[in-house]
Amino acid sequence: MKMALRALLATAATLLAPLASAADGIAFITNLRGEVAVDGAARPLLMSELGKGQKITIGKESQLAVMYIQSGKEYLLKAPGDYTVGEREITAAHGMPPPARETPWRASSQVLVKVSQSSSASIRMRSLAPPPKAEPKPALEFPVRGAVTLLQPTLRWAVPESKGPVEITLAIAGREDKPLARAKVTGTSHRFPVKLQPDTEYAWKVSVAGQDVGTARFRTLPVAAIQEAEKKRPAEKADFTDRLMYALLLQDIGAAQEAQEAWAKLAQERADLPELASLAK
Repeated sequence: MKMALRALLATAATLLAPLASAADGIAFITNLRGEVAVDGAARPLLMSELGKGQKITIGKESQLAVMYIQSGKEYLLKAPGDYTVGEREITAAHGMPPPARETPWRASSQVLVKVSQSSSASIRMRSLAPPPKAEPKPALEFPVRGAVTLLQPTLRWAVPESKGPVEITLAIAGREDKPLARAKVTGTSHRFPVKLQPDTEYAWKVSVAGQDVGTARFRTLPVAAIQEAEKKRPAEKADFTDRLMYALLLQDIGAAQEAQEAWAKLAQERADLPELASLAK
């Protein structure tokens, strides 16, 4: 009974930690490698918040990147070293201050809490129980939920054994009887030449040989959100932090499925950060 109670309390502490730090968090972790400790505790989670006065220790051949929430200024802490989180900058206990760079990113504290809570809960549950069996992959893959940042998204689907051309229709939700576009294609993706309207819900359907494969709905984002996503979209080989921040941006503006795919790409690159794999699920 005592062991079960300890496990329950440990789980609760892990889940509530992001909420506790959110009240006074002024910075957060954007990257880490190797042995890193905050206030003497075990390795912190990626994107966990840091408060004023916290002590950071970087072990041999390790490093940590920290970004301030309000300013977007990012500091790179290298090994070996001891550092302190100040109100507007990070200082070193000895030697030169850590290098910093100005960035255009401004993180949302609410999104940081949600993402950190989600990843820590997923990691904890995987450690307490075996992973669930994989569910069958849906026939329609993208977009099937949430909003999209593009007005001409590439639709993707999976057809195990095609018996002929795939027929795709796209319509405004509620007006499926009057499709905006229709096409017959081979393969598993298609991009209609029709430019969609912002802040509008659409429905699309895939069928093969007259048999429906699946239907789904998605919404285009408002103009301001689309422009922000386009302006800040990083290049494929952009810095890790920039790509992580873009995934957070997608999460913040409601492009949940695009955010999930962004997390998945980062997780493939950084197998040492289980937080990313948990967000890609």
